Amino acid sequence: MSYKIVMDSCGELLDEWKNDDRFESVPLTLMVGDDSIIDDETFDQKSFLEKVAACPECPKSACPSPERYMRAYQCGAEHVYAVTLSAELSGSYNSAVLGRNLYLEEQEDKKIHVFNSRSASVGETLIALKIQECEEAGMSFEEVVEHVETYISEQHTFFVLENLETLRKNGRLSTVKALVANALKIKPVMGSTDEGTICQLDQARGMNKALVKMVEHVVAKTADSAGKTLAISHCNCAARAQLLKEAIQERIETARIIVLDTAGVSSMYANDGGVIVVI
Repeated sequence: MSYKIVMDSCGELLDEWKNDDRFESVPLTLMVGDDSIIDDETFDQKSFLEKVAACPECPKSACPSPERYMRAYQCGAEHVYAVTLSAELSGSYNSAVLGRNLYLEEQEDKKIHVFNSRSASVGETLIALKIQECEEAGMSFEEVVEHVETYISEQHTFFVLENLETLRKNGRLSTVKALVANALKIKPVMGSTDEGTICQLDQARGMNKALVKMVEHVVAKTADSAGKTLAISHCNCAARAQLLKEAIQERIETARIIVLDTAGVSSMYANDGGVIVVI
């Protein structure tokens, strides 16, 4: 069966997907002061981070419209899957579902499923990869949906940020906690809940110690790692991501480790120096 995977731009595309018609990234819009930036292939991370650093206002994002998702669903593929960032963090999931419902009013026989990643960034990437694996293994549409929903329920997201300002300004972290963390150089180790919200797992003084603690949480939460793919995304800190990869490889065996630089939305939240791990 032919298939297509639609992913909102909070998820990073693998290089081999960028010229593959079976994959489409639906862009969010980023707003820094008076500037509106489309999070597509034209996104310039360096320029974006400079604008964020210079702007006193908090950067914001706007999710794609239902009509934009509808356009992505309009294709010859028999099976269409959408993957969005957590419904607890953005309206992207609801927009994708509404676009699906509107499209099915006209094409009721089309098979479309929208996955709430309950994650973000490379969490979405791994979900898209799992869909691809299931489709290419010959599973039916219903089997793919069931298998991938189970995969999502077992997925874990972890992250450590160098800069907490965007999380604070967007209400994801209290002002007091952010100020104390910055003053004492404390780096919270953050993670995702089962519902797709953000929680604090741990903390440490300094980035290196926080990364060590994050690796400990990854190891503790990962059972039967040998058959799993782990993904790391980083915002403008490739060397840090490589050290993190090596530290994880010393502790657990995985089938594959993917390392990607953050796209626009993920760069907005991770900010310069942030790292994300999903398995």
